[in-house]
Amino acid sequence: MAVIEFERDALSWAAADPGIIPIIGDARDEEVARRAAGAAGPLKGWVNNAAIFADAWLHETPAAEMSALIARNVDPVLTGCAAALRAFLAGGDGGAIVNISSHQGQRPVRGAFAYATAKAAVEGLTRALAVDYGSSGVRVNALALGSIATDRSASYRAGLPDERRDAFDREIRLLQPLGRMGRAEEVADAVAFLLSDQAAFISGAVIPVDGGRSAVGRDPEEA
Repeated sequence: MAVIEFERDALSWAAADPGIIPIIGDARDEEVARRAAGAAGPLKGWVNNAAIFADAWLHETPAAEMSALIARNVDPVLTGCAAALRAFLAGGDGGAIVNISSHQGQRPVRGAFAYATAKAAVEGLTRALAVDYGSSGVRVNALALGSIATDRSASYRAGLPDERRDAFDREIRLLQPLGRMGRAEEVADAVAFLLSDQAAFISGAVIPVDGGRSAVGRDPEEA
């Protein structure tokens, strides 16, 4: 399995697994993506999971700068999908792509214009590619994630004063009916399923992995 990462130090976790081939570079670079697509033999599956988040308001940010912020989230997905599709078509046996989106693709939060717009675009291109390449045996799906626990979120939570930490935890319970943040391995399990033959008739889908966040309506009695 090949993994693209911009900074080599960020792949230190992969050193213990000889099956992981590190590809150091920018995921927006077509040559980097091409190398990744051919690094581990015939390509069968591809996952696009690259994003940045920057608070920006359209009335304060020049349109060209906002467009560039959107592109920084969409371009790696376009580049990755293109590399995967070329490899799948050359191999003649089809394949599967999973794009990582967010609940914000459908339900933005304030100040997240560029990120939410990009994720909506990712979901649109997921459906369009599923239509364009389904006849070639290529499946394309997306996962719309809720709040997922990471090292970064753990550090943020640990740095909060007790009262703010309690408020943070309460907000997660209100937002996600399962009452907690998701775990990275739960996302990985969903990705593995969509890449597998068990999902052979699933394509063009955007599947929430969000603990029920996309289904809940806030109860006014909670306020």
